[in-house]
Amino acid sequence: MTSSTTTPTDNPTKGRWWLVAAALLLQFSIGAVYAWSVFSKALADSEAFHLTKVEASLPFTVTIGMIFIGSYLGGRIQDKQGPRIVALAGGVIYAVGVVIASFAADRSQLWLLVLGYGVISGFGLGFAYIVPIAMLQKWFPDKRGLITGLAVGGFGFGAVLTSPIAQALIKNNQDVPTKVFLPLGIGYLVLSLIGASFFRNPPEGYHVPGYSPATTGRTVDSGKDYTEKEALRTPQWYMLTAILTLNVTVGIALIAEAAATATYVAGYTAAGAAGLVGALAIFNGGGRIVWAALSDRIGRMTAFASMLAIQGVCLLLVPHTSNAVLFFILAALIYLCYGGGFGTMPATAGDFFGVKYAGAIYGLMILGWSLGGIFGPMIISALIGGDRHYTLGYTTMGIIALASIALPLITKMPRTRKTVDEGVLGEESVVGET
Repeated sequence: MTSSTTTPTDNPTKGRWWLVAAALLLQFSIGAVYAWSVFSKALADSEAFHLTKVEASLPFTVTIGMIFIGSYLGGRIQDKQGPRIVALAGGVIYAVGVVIASFAADRSQLWLLVLGYGVISGFGLGFAYIVPIAMLQKWFPDKRGLITGLAVGGFGFGAVLTSPIAQALIKNNQDVPTKVFLPLGIGYLVLSLIGASFFRNPPEGYHVPGYSPATTGRTVDSGKDYTEKEALRTPQWYMLTAILTLNVTVGIALIAEAAATATYVAGYTAAGAAGLVGALAIFNGGGRIVWAALSDRIGRMTAFASMLAIQGVCLLLVPHTSNAVLFFILAALIYLCYGGGFGTMPATAGDFFGVKYAGAIYGLMILGWSLGGIFGPMIISALIGGDRHYTLGYTTMGIIALASIALPLITKMPRTRKTVDEGVLGEESVVGET
């Protein structure tokens, strides 16, 4: 008679790092959205389109707005149906939207570009984005911060990979730059399908040999697993979403104006400013990994307070920096902390509410990304205005960042979760008590 029990030599974690590689393939493809500035400039310069600055930014703005809808629905479905089917569907929808955008031939078809790249691709992006984050947290309870940082780091690096490829393709299609979306869309489809086809949740009763949440860093892996509705009844969900919103708002304020600020404040040439933006994208991706891993050691709220503090100081200094090297350093730190928020928040949500329903719970928190992605550029562009009031704009954003430090300092773990410092607190406590 054959026993079905595992032997001491069995390693249930075997192969889990291959899932990280698969997740990165998917994230590289959908993370290409951050390369939009390459297309925006091409659409403004194209004779067929000749779009204004506002028109050229519209597809990207719609994309960011649609991410929340897609991530919420994708998170809920993957909690019930598993990660593979949702990731596959999200990758296909995203790629189809990009391909549809390739058929926009001139300015009169801006609506088709917004529909394809904005609405359809944005929805597919959100649908797929949440899946590897929720899945990998279940496979890596011992490295939750690092692993979510890697998952979203791949998204951040997507633009680094896509930008030079897109630029090379556009050189051969300068009159109608939208044509490059066809080969790019096919490439995204191939990458996402290969990656998503390997996705799976760990088996029932999965554990990491030798790992105990009570003795491993500050990771939380026991206590009550909140459902989506229960999480929404806690003040912590709203506080975490507000922290994410504020971190995105202040960081993306510089990202939205990086090239222009580098030119008019630090004296970069147009070509130099374009190269600067490409180099800074590396810090956006790297920050997701660095801060997420660091948060495992110093604590999630300490990490967020630090990110906001660094951004606040750097934003105050940016408009007074005429030295090109110093400007790059300040901008790199802001990009690093902006990306760090995306790397750290999924792990934070897992700590606060458990990972069983992480897809739906964090999928809702992506609202902060959409809100910050709208508020930040709107506020900074209104404050700078046509007269280039960079001091007013960045000083205001810096003050917002520094004032926001108070929020992570007062945000505490729900009492039904277990922490290293506090031990197991009352399981009978009311949902939402701190």
